[in-house]
Formats: sequence, structure tokens, C-alpha cells
Amino acid sequence: MSSTSTTARPETGTRGRRRRRAATAGFLLVPLAIAGCTDSGEPGASAGTSAAAASASSSPDGSTDGSPAQTLQESYQQVISDVLPSVVEIRTSSGLGSGVVLDEDGNIVTNAHVVGSATEFEVQFANSATSYPATLVGTYPQNDLAVIRVEGAPDLQPATLADSDAVEVGTLVLAMGNPLGLSSSVSDGIVSATGRTVSEPPSEAAPAGATLPGTIQTSAAINPGNSGGALVNMRGEVIGIPTLAATSPAGGGGAAPGIGFAIPSNAVKNVAPQLIEDGEVTDTNRAALGVTVTTLADSSGQPAGVGVVGVEPGGAAESAGLLEGDVITAVDGQQVRSTAELSAVLADLEVGQTVDVTVQRAGQEQTLQVQLGELAAN
Repeated sequence: MSSTSTTARPETGTRGRRRRRAATAGFLLVPLAIAGCTDSGEPGASAGTSAAAASASSSPDGSTDGSPAQTLQESYQQVISDVLPSVVEIRTSSGLGSGVVLDEDGNIVTNAHVVGSATEFEVQFANSATSYPATLVGTYPQNDLAVIRVEGAPDLQPATLADSDAVEVGTLVLAMGNPLGLSSSVSDGIVSATGRTVSEPPSEAAPAGATLPGTIQTSAAINPGNSGGALVNMRGEVIGIPTLAATSPAGGGGAAPGIGFAIPSNAVKNVAPQLIEDGEVTDTNRAALGVTVTTLADSSGQPAGVGVVGVEPGGAAESAGLLEGDVITAVDGQQVRSTAELSAVLADLEVGQTVDVTVQRAGQEQTLQVQLGELAAN
């Protein structure tokens, strides 16, 4: 298997801030499952709220009692009322997922793995039995984002995208979408971590998988069908687009409760306008070495390094003197034993940044300085 390595997060602030996040959050190579499309089926009409809110009490006459639990419940209900009309169900010939309305022109952001190879869709809004046709605007599998455009839907209510750089661990959040075909469902939780870099498994949209930088980890339930929906703060702002749930190796590959991931809203702000304007992403803002690589194994079959099988002419690697046959073992002082680890390290670096790349060449270790280039959109 070969892949092209990637990148830096477009949504981060200074490098120092990114380093602080990396020190606490790091990157993940745990098993992950795409939360995206679930098999087609008859959707239900379910909307849940938090366990804390559900336990809130009220007076026998139905009036509020002013307790913190009651206040939280009312806040949840207000956010759901405000945001749920912006969250849609997207159906393809092979399954369904979720999406978020971006503007009054009918542009809807979702995950690339939700749209797959489809170009035509049916879109259904919350608390509505009517569906509307939609077509593909553009897709960017490297960040698992896509935009579709719905036609003929009245009274579109665009969502508000937050500044995801300002999101803090402990923030109360609601995940809105259509898990398992249960339309307009809501789950609750907190932001468990920020700045996670996660590796996405292969999908129809990205056969080699994808590395997603800067994701938001949440304890809100993320299930198949939630992908492309909304992770929302208590101000009613979308802070992320749910995309992945971790799986438990000890549990036979089943979902690991309370560990889900969302693409940060600032990544949406970077990618979606390009897809709407040009139908493609021309400015990825993600760093790359400019090599095609493959994971090498040691005698026991364990990953032992990243073999360079191709060097992009005129790219960053060629300029620094990397050669086909080199084995990359470290980048920017961080050990890399597989293409996934290489992608995860690069995800925390910037286009134009100069880093040390350690390689094994003809049995000798060498360290080269590479000024990172930009990941190609395709």
C-alpha cells in the first residue's frame, strides 16, 4: 500500500498553541470507525436530550422550579429548537447520513464518506416528511468534507459556525443528526479533547483512508448516520462536523462508548467556500513532504519505518535530497514507523516550515532538512 503524506491544520493559530495542544492531546492511532452512512431504512422521529436535563424537575403545574437542572434543560431545549432546523438527513442509493445548511443558496456541508461516489441525493429537513433533490457541488476526501446543494427547499435556516480554535475541553455540546436512520436525534456530552489527529479507515470516497488533523473529541454519542451532522455548543453554534467513532479492540471491534470525533468548524470555513466557488479545493493549507510512501515491516511483521517509493519532481523532498529507497524513521524529532504515523506527525506542521527528516540510506542514518510543501488537493 502506498499513500501520499500530509499536513498541517488550517484551523490552528500559532505554532506554539498547536504545540501545547499536541503535548496534551497528541495523535491517535486507535481503531476508528466511520460514523457516516447507515443502511437505508425507514427513519424514526426521535429527539433526545441529556441525562442531566432529563432528570430536571418541575412543579406539578408544569412551571419551572428554577433549579440548575431545570435551567440546563431549558437551555438544551432552546439550542435544539434553534439549530435542529439547520441539520438535514441526506439519502443516497446506498445509505444515509447528515448535513448542515451553510447558506440560503441551499449549500449543505457533510462528510465526503457520506456522499461517496454519488452525485444526486434526497434531502429531508427536521420534522418534515417532504424530501428535496440535491446535487454534488464538490468533495474533498483528504479532510472528509463535501458540499451538496439542495433545490426547491423553502425557508432555509443556515447554521452559525463557531471559531473552533476557541473551543475548550469541558464545553457542553449537543450532537445533532440521524443516527441509525432515527431522524432529528440529539445526544449530549462535553468536549473531551481538542487538537486530536486521527486516521480514518478506507472508504468509497478515500480508498487509502485519510488523516484528519485537529479534530474535536467528544463524549456525545456518535453513531452511523451522525456523520455530516452538527456538534453544537450552548450558544447554538456549530463547532464541528461529527465524522468518526473509536472502536474497542478488546470488544471485538465494537464502538467504544463516549469517544467520538468531529472535524473542526474552522476546517469547514476553509474548505467549503472553495468547493462552492470552484468545485474543488485549490488551497489545502496542509503540509506535505512530496513523496509517495509505504509502510515497511521488520522480521516479526511489525511496522519499522516508512519507505520512499516515489519522489515528486521539484517537490520538498527532492529539493532536500530525499531519494527513492530511503526509509524515513523520524520527522521533526518524532519517530515514525508507518505511513499513518507519518501523516499524523505532518498534520501538526505547517506549509513552509523547515523540519529535520531522519532516514536510513544504505545502512547509514542521515538527517536532512526539508522545507515542507503543500499537499495537493487530489
